[in-house]
Order: sequence, then C-alpha cells, then structure tokens
Amino acid sequence: MALVRVPAGALYPVVTRSLIVAVLTGVAFDSAEASAYYCAPMLTSRLPSRIEPYRLAARGESLNGLMALDRFERLAAEIGPQSGDCQVWLDFAIDAQGRREIRGRLEAELQLPCRRCLVPMPQDVASEFLLGLVTSDTLAAELPHTHEPALVESEQLNLLELVEDELILSLPQVVYHDEAHCSVSRDQLSSGEELVSNEPAPASPFEVLRQLKGKP
Repeated sequence: MALVRVPAGALYPVVTRSLIVAVLTGVAFDSAEASAYYCAPMLTSRLPSRIEPYRLAARGESLNGLMALDRFERLAAEIGPQSGDCQVWLDFAIDAQGRREIRGRLEAELQLPCRRCLVPMPQDVASEFLLGLVTSDTLAAELPHTHEPALVESEQLNLLELVEDELILSLPQVVYHDEAHCSVSRDQLSSGEELVSNEPAPASPFEVLRQLKGKP
C-alpha cells in the first residue's frame, strides 16, 4: 500500500481506513466521542401503489422508497394539500409462529394548520409499525395486540392506502406556532373559544381510525 506523507500542520483531509469503511457500510463515526451511528441512505426510488406482500415475506425482502404526499386524498381532506415525499422503509418476514408480517417506518414533513391562526406550519411526523398480513376480518381478530392488521386481497396489498393510514395515525392532535410568531395571541384565542357552543364536536373519522387501530 502506498503511503501519503502529509506535512506537519497541513490542513489537508486524510482518508483513513475507518472513513472508507464508513462510506461503504453507511456507518459514520463521531470523531469527538469515537462512537459509531447509523446514517440512513438517501431514498430516491418510488414505491408502487400495490405490492405482493406474501411473496416478499417468503423471500425476507425489504422495500425502501418514496411516496408523493399529493397522492393522499384523505390526508389532504384532513390537513390541506401537501407537497414533497413520504420516506418509507418496509421489512417483510415470516415470524416464529408462521405469521407473515411487515415491520415499517415512515417519515415526512407535513404542513399542518396552526390551531390559533390556521396558517400552515411545517411539522415532522414519524411512525413505526408492525403489521400482520390477513385476508379476512376473522384472521385480523386473531392477531396479537402487537400487530395491526393489513388486509391482503387477491394476493395484493394496497400500499398507498396503508402508508396514508399510518400517516394519518401519526398526526399530532394540535400544533401551534410559537406565540411570538403567530398572528393570533393566546388571549384572542381564549376569548374566541368562550363564544363557541359547549356541544361536543362530531368525532373525526381519522380519530375513529386511530381508536380502531389502538393508537393513542
């Protein structure tokens, strides 16, 4: 191996063996504490709307990619039009009990309306989930509480709908601008709330979905 001599005090970067390993494996090192941490690779591929999950589970495969936020119509009806992408990571497997399952994670930056002024504000949302693949409500009822049911029809899973469900379930109940940057003050909001009827508001269909899936 050829050696490169670097003059003392030079500011040239030195490519070390550890740095090469980090680049090749996706593990970066914090030079201050000499500890390794994982750097998720940038996702660039687009995920399909439908997949064959049983085949993927049998092979123990993974699907990682992007889904455009403007494809989620129910999400837009709840929080307004969105742009950008949702990042999705999915691992398919068969567990020790023979269940076909999907371990997933998603991340997205959404524009959510501020509760005080209703002006959209950026909000990062993320969700981790464990899904059990089922073909009927009867099989869904047999899943352990650790698994959410994912309905497979004709060997196909609607991935677009699944990701949209998980995004909706990950929405925070309310978001606020920092009061110093909000056009409506807390006092104005309080005085306005006093004029609102005390009748309970109808349950959001997305809150019903959240309760059905057992998520807080």
